Amino acid sequence: MNKKFLSLFFCFVAITCNVNAQKIIALYNGDIPNSRSYPMKEITLNWDGQFGGYRSISKPTLEIYLPAKEQANGSAVVICPGGGYGMESYRLEGLNIARTFINHGTAAFILKYRLPCDSIMPDKSIGPLQDAQQAVKVVRQRAAEWNINPGMIGIMGFSAGGHLASTEGTHFNACLIPNEEHISVRPDFMILVYPVISMTDKLTHTGSRNNLLGENPTAGKIEFFSNELQVTDQTPPTYLTHTGDDTVVDVDNSIAFYEALRHHHVPAEMHVYPKGNHGFVLSIPTEEWMKPLFQWMRTNSWIK
Repeated sequence: MNKKFLSLFFCFVAITCNVNAQKIIALYNGDIPNSRSYPMKEITLNWDGQFGGYRSISKPTLEIYLPAKEQANGSAVVICPGGGYGMESYRLEGLNIARTFINHGTAAFILKYRLPCDSIMPDKSIGPLQDAQQAVKVVRQRAAEWNINPGMIGIMGFSAGGHLASTEGTHFNACLIPNEEHISVRPDFMILVYPVISMTDKLTHTGSRNNLLGENPTAGKIEFFSNELQVTDQTPPTYLTHTGDDTVVDVDNSIAFYEALRHHHVPAEMHVYPKGNHGFVLSIPTEEWMKPLFQWMRTNSWIK
């Protein structure tokens, strides 16, 4: 094997490792806010012989995917996998998405957020939101280290993860985490994929609401976490995608949120497809279904 070939080989290995480099960090450096010292054992899920995701999450983490420096465009996305607030579909709605983002020069951070549980939280309804706020705070705080523009940090969520992302995008003024540095926890944009938006009886996904708020939530809790009711002129620009035949999370969730954004003059783009049902993008190559998303990001200068 000649020296030229070895040089090319190791160059290829170095580039490949850089592009796919990943690191998992604890979301909080110290104590986890709103947390009880309950020894919950995390459960790893496997589907069809492959890693699928997690249940019983009590220790939140952030998995970091950074593009090669020469490809980086300065933008970043925090990804919230879905799972009805009862589990997290980490591979399909996390890992696969993160790898596609870095191929387009966008840094990706998969949030393994705490799942609401009375055993581990005094107030289970705000636990996931605290973790989403902390994730945006950490990415913005360490933006220079990760070659990110602190004004180009978005949040993305699927299904119940879309509820979490939209909650973070509409409740950023109520900071629920320690933040002595006064770092903004407002995402600069949102990407919501077949999202649960509302907690109202006529629109909500019952399993997500029960897991987050309990079976008999107060009217105040329902209103607070019905994000179509929480949109203001300061809500971040939003990209939504859904199908009209979704039998799990009614497409009216996305439509109601889009209408609220429109009435508050918040830039928004929505793609509603006639068929595909819930999770429709999971059977489509990511490069294919994310193509209009990347075009939206380019139009808004989050991708050069």
